[in-house]
Amino acid sequence: MRLAVLNIVGLSESLLGPHLPGLTAFAGKHGLQSYAPAFPAVTCTAQSSIVTGTPPAHHGIVANGWYDRESAEVRFWKQSNHIVRGEKLWDKLRREIPGFTCAKLFWWYNMHSSADFSITPRPLYPADGRKVFDVHTQPMPMRDELKRDLGEFPFRAFWGPAAGIESSEWIAASAKWVEEKHSPTLSLVYLPHLDYPLQKDGPLAPNIPAELEKIDRVATDLIRFYESRGVRVIILSEYGISPVTRPIHLNRLFRDKGWLLLKDELGRETLDYGGSRAFAVADHQIAHVYVNDPSILDEVRSLLVNTPGIDEIRVPRDSWGSGPGTERAGDFIAIAVPDAWFTYYFWQNDAVAPDFARTIDIHRKPGYDPCELFIDPTLKLPQLEIAGFLLKKKLGLRGLLEVIPLDATLVKGSHGRDHVAASERPVLLGSRHPVSSAEDVHQAIIDAVVGIS
Repeated sequence: MRLAVLNIVGLSESLLGPHLPGLTAFAGKHGLQSYAPAFPAVTCTAQSSIVTGTPPAHHGIVANGWYDRESAEVRFWKQSNHIVRGEKLWDKLRREIPGFTCAKLFWWYNMHSSADFSITPRPLYPADGRKVFDVHTQPMPMRDELKRDLGEFPFRAFWGPAAGIESSEWIAASAKWVEEKHSPTLSLVYLPHLDYPLQKDGPLAPNIPAELEKIDRVATDLIRFYESRGVRVIILSEYGISPVTRPIHLNRLFRDKGWLLLKDELGRETLDYGGSRAFAVADHQIAHVYVNDPSILDEVRSLLVNTPGIDEIRVPRDSWGSGPGTERAGDFIAIAVPDAWFTYYFWQNDAVAPDFARTIDIHRKPGYDPCELFIDPTLKLPQLEIAGFLLKKKLGLRGLLEVIPLDATLVKGSHGRDHVAASERPVLLGSRHPVSSAEDVHQAIIDAVVGIS
């Protein structure tokens, strides 16, 4: 049986209703289940658990990014599929079904996988310092054909202050394009739209109904398209979004204790990870805490236990045993209370914040930064700042687009906890296979393709 899996990010049972009429009707007709989030409940971990059917203890994806102890570097949003340990579901299905093919469209770790067709965002980085928006595809020639037929991928709508429905619309169009040209047995389609307003404004914000209607339109149209071609559809999400009211700045607390090694780089502060006694890599509502100096392990734990806003401290080895998960994780994993989240901030004075802090830079920051969804409200003429930056680029000059705020209280939604209210759990629509975890979703997808459920 041919199957399309639509990953609607941030979808939870609490959002179903009159503003998601198509998806609500789909759930009523084909069934709805919720399941416990992966831990951490973040994109890369959740997707890897679904793709491999194993927890992070085995596949090794402990967050969207982590500290590489060998290179002494924090690495976020890497894209090679080889980072994910374990056998992938398309490889399992290929062994069982003659002629099986898989399209993996904008799911993460989408470069150099064994999936037959893939599309993923991948800017070009010329040696002159420019960043040119683009996509990477497998097979490679598909990239030019795709852009010729659909136009350039709207990268600015995929992340940043301009993030919006246009990126999900383009991804949905690319899914139709791949289906029409290649008819894969399994299509994995990522629709990110809800992630933006739910994190930026919070799930209770007055603009959320209109945003729900936008993704419902895109998803419902895609469901009709697939069903018209005899393709079964399953819908899932990776996590729900919790309303938050307060950020926690762990690295600033560590700085006060003298545990951070800071470096002055042309008048801006940067964090020397390998030289710090302890530091935190923040990712939404969890933070990996790496302790380079074993003599302060107990002191670090004590600080974490006594920090307001921290709900729980886990030791990876106790939870995950030995293996890639524990090797990559921090010595401690801090978990925020439901209404709090962790920043990566380590500076005390905004005037000396690193040059990347006020920019969209998902790879250089030692943690996830949801403030990249905002334009700094203190800027009087932000559009003039943007226009000036674009003019510099056009002239071949280098510059920084410093429009991202450093006020973490702007963020109103987050995720990452595995213990959440039932209404905020991720969902699986369209499958009768019983699921209680992301690992179970893996088997539900396999069973749907082979025709068991």
